[in-house]
Amino acid sequence: MNPFLEISEDVKAALSKGGPVVALESTIISHGMPYPQNVQTALRVENAIREEGATPATIAVIKGKLKAGCAPEEIEYLGKKGQGVIKASRRDLPVLVARGEDGATTVTTTMMIAAMAGIQVFATGGVGGVHRGAETTMDISADLEELAQTPVMVICAGAKSILDLGLTLEYLETKGVPVIGYGTDELPAFYTRKSGFKVDYRIDTPEELAAAFSAQRQMGLKGGMLVTNPIPEQYSLDPDYINAAIDKAIEKSHTLGIKGKATTPFLLAEIKDITDGESLASNIQLVLSNARLAARTAICLSKQ
Repeated sequence: MNPFLEISEDVKAALSKGGPVVALESTIISHGMPYPQNVQTALRVENAIREEGATPATIAVIKGKLKAGCAPEEIEYLGKKGQGVIKASRRDLPVLVARGEDGATTVTTTMMIAAMAGIQVFATGGVGGVHRGAETTMDISADLEELAQTPVMVICAGAKSILDLGLTLEYLETKGVPVIGYGTDELPAFYTRKSGFKVDYRIDTPEELAAAFSAQRQMGLKGGMLVTNPIPEQYSLDPDYINAAIDKAIEKSHTLGIKGKATTPFLLAEIKDITDGESLASNIQLVLSNARLAARTAICLSKQ
């Protein structure tokens, strides 16, 4: 047993019975939204998963412990501390654990801790990818490498449209990661349902998602699976409108010299301001939609 891993009692009980569990990240709490909306959204997403019949497991690093399942007071703690919590990727875990510090888990570290705990399904907003200009900056999210090696199904609303979506798909293809469109042939682009890029396969039911992931595991294939679930139609933003906001935010980040893991939180905050909060409202709705699909898929997977 990993001495640094702590699994909450409800998550442990569900896993011991082979029940459906859905992992949730904590970067969205500390770095993705302002307080108190971050805490309210995190608890709302957990409740959406429970309503579908699955057990939520919000994942974080708290005082050096890898938490698979956070209590409401721990979510409140992360939300209030906000960006004072380190945004923890794979490289950060050893030092955070050794020092007994806190970390908000990214897609990468949420996948890692979920896999340690035996959780197979993870719902998030959007995954990281290849940043624009990566041919010179080499700015490529660790999320893509984790998808290539960690056996977790990640359900998201596509890659964030602040990225180079074409190169992100090329990278995932090279790493052998299946990119599935849920009810769509086209890669969703987070705030909007359209990107102009095709996914590898279209799947229309949670049952078929579970069957595909189960087959991948039974064959012993390395890595995870990326399921892209378009934002609900009524919350989708106009592509031209949101892309103009993204371009403006990216230009400002270059002017200010924002780089590395500070880039995404900065851009999301700028886009929220430029769109007068519309992007944040869409972000909340797409996370809820992904959580519900993840719960339904985890239920199907538990019956395999």
